[in-house]
Amino acid sequence: MRRGDDVRASAGGVEMKADLYTTKENGQLENKILLFRKDNSEENQVLNIYGDVAYQTLESFGGAITDAAGYVFSLMSPEQQDQMLEKYFAEDEMHYERIRIHMDSCDFSTRMYEADPDPDDENLEKFSFAETERYILPLLEAAEKKAGKKLKIMLSAWSPPAYMKTNGKRKKGGSLKPEYRERWAEYLCRYISEFKKRGFCVERMSVQNEPKAVQEWDSCVYTAQDEKMFLRDYLAPALKRHGYDDIELFIWDHNKERLYDRAAEILDDTTEDLVAGLAFHWYSGDHFEALDLVRQKYPDKKLILSESCLEFGKYGRDAELENAGRLAHDMAGNLNSGMCAFYDWNILLDYQGGPNHTENYCDAPYLYDAETGILHERKCLRYYWHFAHFIKPGAVRLAVTRYTDKLDFTAWKNSDGNIVFVLLNRTDEGLECNVRIAGELLRLTMPAHSIASAIIDEGDKTNDK
Repeated sequence: MRRGDDVRASAGGVEMKADLYTTKENGQLENKILLFRKDNSEENQVLNIYGDVAYQTLESFGGAITDAAGYVFSLMSPEQQDQMLEKYFAEDEMHYERIRIHMDSCDFSTRMYEADPDPDDENLEKFSFAETERYILPLLEAAEKKAGKKLKIMLSAWSPPAYMKTNGKRKKGGSLKPEYRERWAEYLCRYISEFKKRGFCVERMSVQNEPKAVQEWDSCVYTAQDEKMFLRDYLAPALKRHGYDDIELFIWDHNKERLYDRAAEILDDTTEDLVAGLAFHWYSGDHFEALDLVRQKYPDKKLILSESCLEFGKYGRDAELENAGRLAHDMAGNLNSGMCAFYDWNILLDYQGGPNHTENYCDAPYLYDAETGILHERKCLRYYWHFAHFIKPGAVRLAVTRYTDKLDFTAWKNSDGNIVFVLLNRTDEGLECNVRIAGELLRLTMPAHSIASAIIDEGDKTNDK
């Protein structure tokens, strides 16, 4: 039986099929096996997957362990802690491998703090890791135990100590005073040292979180020239002095609308070898073309999403389905535009969306209500599962085309050889789909407001002659 013959015609021949998992509007997860059939020149409702056209390799998915997440984790029962850890870090669940952690406080901290606030302490002799040890490390250690391996850490700073800044505050912007550039670089290296000597794996660092933002919380402004100078003349040399030149450095770490601009302003022959890639956030809209531009102009630079969440001040907390769809749409678009790693923002918060020392409350996949003792799974958790459970670390993105922009569609080939795809329908109507690959066709219907993932089983290829 030749591949491409109608697989339903013979029970004894090769069967190409898809193991399809669909989350419907009501939250119900449906699993079914669908059979492919011969592609008889179908032209309508087609979604193409081209297995011979490959793009970037996915490093993995992950999320942020913040002071807030660690604090809320400490309030939960051991059973609830295990439930959350199992979902995120177990190999047969979402298989998170990467963690983002803030250096000194961020808005999602129980309070503002600095490891060394003393302007007279030039050698950082008073540097204290106690705040990180209080809530962040216990959650990190529990996550690594559940994962059964070391997780790869990305470090980001929201602000230097107040005395190093032009406005004398951790919050409301300000910038790094020139006379403190060298000490700030040493301060960042000290954080790496503290993690490393406790046995943790620091993989990468961003120069500054959201360097364009003047926030009511911890923030610091860097122009492109500021970031370039600090990276090239202070941070990279400090890392090399300490033997940390294997730590990857990422620039920008802010929204996508100026991603290409920042790359163009910083990357040249003096910085090219120092920058591993660009980190970006999702808060200013799709801008998938910005990723495409960077990928075309700087093909050797990694593109990672380092922060993504829904702010309750901007998106209604009860609009869970719509919000989950927004995040999944962004995920698919970023993946199709070159993203190689994803870090969700807080992996856990309290039911209010905190704690947050400036009341910038946000959603998270898990919200814990300390008053009732209930751990709530938000709809975005299931939507993220549809990506992270199926697209494995080391997967390679495949080329796709789609007949309508009403559907988001991405396809990947895992290292085990399986091809997987994720489909998202955010509309109010069911949409017919003909998934076409290697001369075969899979017919399915995407219900309104649904997301689906599938593993394609190409059958016993030894009989495919």
